[in-house]
Amino acid sequence: MKVTIHNQKGEKLKEALLPKRIFEVEANNDLIHQVVVSQMANRRKSIAHTKNRGEVRGGGKKPWRQKGLGRARHGSIRSPIWIGGGVTFGPRKDRIFKKRIPKKMKRSALFMVLSAKARNNLLIILDDLKISEPKTQSMVEVLNKVIPKKESSLIALHELNKNIILATKNIPYADTIQAKDLNCLDIMSFKYLVMPKTSIEVIEKTFLKK
Repeated sequence: MKVTIHNQKGEKLKEALLPKRIFEVEANNDLIHQVVVSQMANRRKSIAHTKNRGEVRGGGKKPWRQKGLGRARHGSIRSPIWIGGGVTFGPRKDRIFKKRIPKKMKRSALFMVLSAKARNNLLIILDDLKISEPKTQSMVEVLNKVIPKKESSLIALHELNKNIILATKNIPYADTIQAKDLNCLDIMSFKYLVMPKTSIEVIEKTFLKK
């Protein structure tokens, strides 16, 4: 598959061939769905948490004696049937949502998503991507020239570039990721995938077996 390489000003420079094993893979929607669901589950954080009767404060003393008062017997005011007592079968923060997916499946799904971006002209390859200072305005100007204005875009960097990362932090419709960390969920969360041509070499080295 051929792709046009642009510079930071959005000008076309030349055409280049993309690796066939990465960017010409037929999509399997069921596999992509399975991988994306697993990645969402693995990132999920269990926040809701209720205390059971052993965790609620107080209730060390028996409210009243067992017999002779004509009232129901109780051992603690922190029983779940009391107001202010523990919660029965409530949500707990120790729940585990993780799902395991084999590496081969994740890698195949990643190639399918990358291929879909390339087929739909949503993959933007740049000759180089550099900014002299970590200024948000500098990054906004670059994005405005290479993609339609304010379209969501993920920038895949071939190495850790603090200037680009810091400059992109305050742009609500853009984010950065290192090419070696690319995954289905992050790619599908953005419309455009922008990367310098050196990132393709990193993808080959990371995800293709020698």
